[in-house]
Amino acid sequence: MGKKLALQKRQLTCLEEFFEAFPTVERLMLDGTERPVRRAQDYEQQKTDYSGKKKQHTRSHLGAVAPDRRILVLSQSYPGKAYDKGILNTEGWAEWIPDEVKIQDDSGLQGLQNEYVNVEIPHKKPKEGELTAEQKAENCTLAQERVIVEHAFGGLKHYEISAQVYRNRKENFDDRSMLTAAGL
Repeated sequence: MGKKLALQKRQLTCLEEFFEAFPTVERLMLDGTERPVRRAQDYEQQKTDYSGKKKQHTRSHLGAVAPDRRILVLSQSYPGKAYDKGILNTEGWAEWIPDEVKIQDDSGLQGLQNEYVNVEIPHKKPKEGELTAEQKAENCTLAQERVIVEHAFGGLKHYEISAQVYRNRKENFDDRSMLTAAGL
């Protein structure tokens, strides 16, 4: 935001829009983040908001982070039950990221490397096998580069509204508050 008073992008709709908005980006890191919300009274809503990963009721966001720790694109909020690959498929960002821009993911976006040529993802240990020393070294290097996205989301959580249990009842305010915190 700053002096420009501009928030992150919410949606990418074409390749030209990506180049216009982010002309100098050569590498993107995609990752999801969750924020706790109050448990709903409705049982069906409780089931969709419950995140088995965090063992609490949450809302999920997917973010694209640049190497300078700026959150460039932030998705709408999704129920805690939603997973990173599902959110990415719904948002459709990956198809509008040019092949020249390297996309670094974690294992939450497993399978994306089969759809696009510019995706780096950690090696999985083969069933009843071990990773080679080279694969372990590649995983370590990727983790060292991707730690930036974790720091970006950590900076986002410095704002209490995005870290504490969200209790407000205004419709879509949780989503707008997360977007504003990401812009700061």
